[in-house]
Amino acid sequence: MKQSSASRLVSLILSMIIFGTIGVVVRNIPLPSEVIASARGILGSVFLLLYLKITGRPFDPAGIAKRDFLLLIVTGAMIGFNWILLFEAYHYTSVAIATLCYYMQPVIILLVSPFLLKEKLSAKKTACVIAAVIGMVLISGIIGPGETPSHARGILLGLGAAVLYAGVILLNKKIRGVPIFEKTIIQLMSAAVCLLPYMLLRGTLHAYQPGYTGIGMLLLAGILHTGIAYVLYFGAVENLPAQTSALFSYIDPVTAILLSALFLHEPLSAAGIAGTVLIIGSAVVSEW
Repeated sequence: MKQSSASRLVSLILSMIIFGTIGVVVRNIPLPSEVIASARGILGSVFLLLYLKITGRPFDPAGIAKRDFLLLIVTGAMIGFNWILLFEAYHYTSVAIATLCYYMQPVIILLVSPFLLKEKLSAKKTACVIAAVIGMVLISGIIGPGETPSHARGILLGLGAAVLYAGVILLNKKIRGVPIFEKTIIQLMSAAVCLLPYMLLRGTLHAYQPGYTGIGMLLLAGILHTGIAYVLYFGAVENLPAQTSALFSYIDPVTAILLSALFLHEPLSAAGIAGTVLIIGSAVVSEW
């Protein structure tokens, strides 16, 4: 049965709220970031495969063109390492600041679009880039009393994750004709597989005992924050205007910031709040 516009909007909002809580969950998993990222890819892809099976939707990777399949593997690997950088950022700075750094991704795309997509950088988009950069400076603390090297490392990791995510979005524009669920399943599987050599090199596969709480949180990140959240998100955006989906996606960082303050006791300073408004505001305006 087709969803109404209202129910699709509720699904989109719910998915964004779920995405916004992953920082709190990851903070409570006593495992290396690469193990969490790989497990998320495995659990998320298995859940989506089961969803397609139950709903009777087709899954035919054999019908995907070779070029598109290679791009899916590359973007899957980028997603995996993007998660590693983001999860590491959560441990070096606050969840709020790591998330805001991650949401510099639209600004990065704006900056590279004249070179890669031959799109003109308009006056409005230029103003958005400048506002977002000022916001980044404010949340970084470099013009305030100063921050620790750990905080600076967290910011750099968050920005690195944003660069990888921007790369995924740009490469996804070149993949055409692949259904969204098939695309996501292959990318999640690729993320998990491509991280295995990295984990073997680091020796992290058997080095930790997460305990029952850690395992529960890991299942939560893989099933709820990946499988279920993606089903809600894709089910909503299939029939919602692209602009609506883009604007409501900023519920994710707002949720992360609120949870960071309420549950992890990581409030933003006055400069941080101003920076938050500039970063999220510039992203929203650029999408408008």
